[in-house]
Amino acid sequence: MSVALHDEPPITVPQGLGPYRAADYAALPDEPRCELIFGRIYVPPSPAPPHQMASFLLAKRLDKIAERTGGQVFVAPLDVWLAEHSVVQPDVIYVSAARRGIVGERIEGAPDLLVEVLSPRTSRRDRNEKLALYAGAGVREYWLPDLAERQISFLVNEGGRFVVIIPEGATYRSPVLPEIELDVESFWQELDRRSKRWEAR
Repeated sequence: MSVALHDEPPITVPQGLGPYRAADYAALPDEPRCELIFGRIYVPPSPAPPHQMASFLLAKRLDKIAERTGGQVFVAPLDVWLAEHSVVQPDVIYVSAARRGIVGERIEGAPDLLVEVLSPRTSRRDRNEKLALYAGAGVREYWLPDLAERQISFLVNEGGRFVVIIPEGATYRSPVLPEIELDVESFWQELDRRSKRWEAR
């Protein structure tokens, strides 16, 4: 099958859907790793070590919550089928105990919380196309950690659009997922501490 693969996202969210659907995505080979977003197929770049470490640390914190509450946490690559026109592989996926039915051979439906760690080559897609996709698909919460700025944008879905939630103090507490909280200051401190291990080499 001949498929047009995109490396770079468009400047704005495209109007209308591209030509590809989930069946086309499923027919692709395992490599290179791809995502289907609004009917267009993208090849995301391989993440750098700081990106992977941030994903790991956030997944570890969310997994502690999931173990306590009966939820599940996954990390990329894992397909999340949100629509016939969109199959994505978010960096970190949190599914609450109440939504565990969407987990099978893949995840079919909107997880409660998705995390996309921003990087120079993916930031535009994460802030535009994926933001619009996740909001419309019913993802309840979306986190965007920015490693360069040392901040996390916490976005909560209100009626099909995301609104920014500002943490009160050093700890973020989700207004829609009562079990979810994150000590933001501690997260950045641990990331910095671990980063020094390879920077010192």
